[in-house]
Amino acid sequence: MAVSTLLLIIVIVLLIGAAPAWPYSRGWGYGPSGVLGVILLVLIVLMLLGRL
Repeated sequence: MAVSTLLLIIVIVLLIGAAPAWPYSRGWGYGPSGVLGVILLVLIVLMLLGRL
């Protein structure tokens, strides 16, 4: 369970870091944070199902 919790925390931190906050990254749209959001959602579902 510790590895999945660590993986979940890392993905959450990456999701926060992928938010377009700088002027040069505003043109990227929701691409980076959207992909990480989907990965986070998949990890949460896998954790709830007990497969991770």
